[in-house]
Amino acid sequence: MIVPRAKSDGKGTITFTLALGAARQLCRLTTTFQTDKQAFSYLHKYRTQFEQIARARLASGELEDGIVVLTML
Repeated sequence: MIVPRAKSDGKGTITFTLALGAARQLCRLTTTFQTDKQAFSYLHKYRTQFEQIARARLASGELEDGIVVLTML
């Protein structure tokens, strides 16, 4: 489950937290959208897919500085 607190850098990159039971994992999604509203809408539209990808990358140890890095589908 993605925790509802997500932040954007204003350039289409959204940082959000993935809930893993009691633990939380920081994730970053980079998009090509120009506005935060578009990027957040995209994240919520494909939330389930991003959760699955993030969990798989976390399980395989694919982290950059402790963050799961995601790009658009």
